Amino acid sequence: MANRDQDVPFSGGGISFLTGKHDLRFSYGYSTFKGKRASMEDYFQTKISEVDGQMVAFFGVFDGHGGSRTAEYLKNNLFDNLCSHPDFIKDTKAAIVESFKQTDADYLVEEKGQQKGAGSTASTVLLVGDRLLVANVGDSRVVAGRDGSAIPLSVDHKPDRSDERQRIEDAGGFVIWAGTWRVGGVLAVSRAFGDKLLKQYVTAEPEIQEQEINGVDFIIIASDGLWNVISNTEAVAIVQDIKDAEQASRKLTAEAFARGSSDNITCLVVRFEVEQQN
Repeated sequence: MANRDQDVPFSGGGISFLTGKHDLRFSYGYSTFKGKRASMEDYFQTKISEVDGQMVAFFGVFDGHGGSRTAEYLKNNLFDNLCSHPDFIKDTKAAIVESFKQTDADYLVEEKGQQKGAGSTASTVLLVGDRLLVANVGDSRVVAGRDGSAIPLSVDHKPDRSDERQRIEDAGGFVIWAGTWRVGGVLAVSRAFGDKLLKQYVTAEPEIQEQEINGVDFIIIASDGLWNVISNTEAVAIVQDIKDAEQASRKLTAEAFARGSSDNITCLVVRFEVEQQN
């Protein structure tokens, strides 16, 4: 992505289709903005590829902390690692889990001795045939719009989430309040790529939700720079009637900034149009 430290939002988009039981036509748009932060640590990816004769679309938002290096690494490697997994089509969920963990391990080896406090979230959406798979690590978030309602497709990995806190404590870690709830008093997310010093407690294993594409009008994938100031329901309402996906993503980014977001803001919107084949 050019102009990493842009002082104005950078946006774009595209239109494509996948074939399966249905003809799936979709448009996507992205908008990303440094906002009030001194530097840009968000990255994103939109990619369409063929895997074992199956067309696959991938959308991801990666929100870095402690620098942008981890997020950039995920943009450059995560989807490629996933596509090259031998069981990607046969057992997609298992392939996602293994690819996320392997990508994290590879990153930690490559970054050995550098940026031990650097890490990143990953909120990703895969379109495979008629399936929509959401794999999430951290507190970026995926929300679907269906008939005007907001359907959460990921749950934030926060240290004060009771099951996450239990998992961290079972691994020998601790969660304390330090301005917000933090793992070891340091990290405000409970799952992440990188974060070498906390790796024993902070896993890159994703939680995965699967959804039938049919019936979903659009999805929003965004970093917490948006979700900190806009609720799921508000986000869906804001873009419900905006048919142009890039315009919708720009609207959400601008609204988050206007509401006082102090973080980088990155947003992807994917709109679906499913036609039954004859």
